[in-house]
Amino acid sequence: MPAPAPALKLDTLRARLRAAGANPLHEARVLRLWSQAKPQDSGRRALESFMPASLRQVLPQIGAELAGLATLRSQHLAQDGSSRLLIQLQDEQTVESVLLPRDGLCVSSQVGCAVGCVFCMTGKEGLIRQVSDAEIVAQVALARTLRPVKKVVFMGMGEPSHNLDNVMQALDLLGTQGNIGHKNLVFSTVGDERAFALLPQGRVKPALAISLHTTRTDLRAQLLPKAPHISPRDLVEMGEAYARATGYPIQYQWTLLEGINDTEEEIDGIAQLLQGKYALMNMIPYNAVDGLAFQRPSWERAAQIARSLQQRGILTKLRQSAGQDVDGGCGQLRARATAVPQGVGIPVKVAHA
Repeated sequence: MPAPAPALKLDTLRARLRAAGANPLHEARVLRLWSQAKPQDSGRRALESFMPASLRQVLPQIGAELAGLATLRSQHLAQDGSSRLLIQLQDEQTVESVLLPRDGLCVSSQVGCAVGCVFCMTGKEGLIRQVSDAEIVAQVALARTLRPVKKVVFMGMGEPSHNLDNVMQALDLLGTQGNIGHKNLVFSTVGDERAFALLPQGRVKPALAISLHTTRTDLRAQLLPKAPHISPRDLVEMGEAYARATGYPIQYQWTLLEGINDTEEEIDGIAQLLQGKYALMNMIPYNAVDGLAFQRPSWERAAQIARSLQQRGILTKLRQSAGQDVDGGCGQLRARATAVPQGVGIPVKVAHA
């Protein structure tokens, strides 16, 4: 069986539009309407009066190809209003996105993940392939056919800094033609020096979320075994520089693991590390993953930790991950379905929580 064709990229799409006679305004209109899930014949100006005939002729074919980049395989509705989406890509690999309350969407940047966080389901089978920039935008376009999307967080499957070129291209389109405010684009990372260097150079500068999880270098190497070997202190310093350059506070993510990183030593370490920093600490109690023995601390203990940090001047939020009852919470996303044979139809099934 021949290998599947490489996933469509935005540069290839733009080149095809130009080859069909598009000028920059035509190209921007096509990308804007696609990323906002609007028909290509919508808008005030009729296509006949605006676009050359050569471009109008290929638009249906291009539109069909764009629609096929990400198709809904199943949707699982949670009690909190979120919804886990199993999405099939053109080569029949699958990723998951999560529609969040208050018009948010969590997208995936990789099929699988190479970081191997020990408390996360996504990386259990390693990295399968990168998700192209067009496939990332296609996840947003698909979600917008279901409900409004005004915020996009790169917190789904994969490590965005390991697919940095595609993620930055997608961020650029979503923050321009996609009509999403730059503060409402959130790049979540375990920390990577190349990301810290390149993100400030982009036309669209997203908010930054850094997965910290511990203040101890040795423990972080155990919890995130294949993350870059950057100490928590150095990560915070790099994050602080980005925060000051962009005017957005850094969101530090901390998955609370009972008996591991919920100790008084860690609380003291957080207070010392983030004192005076332009930062927000997000405390997220661990979400259960089949086959893993980790436990979340009690809600009372988690609330006590958050209060203690607040009293020490560290802005802290204690968060419940959206969609836990349908395995849509932080650390629970994975490719849940194997590829199906060519030509087999895929029904959409809705599983109510």
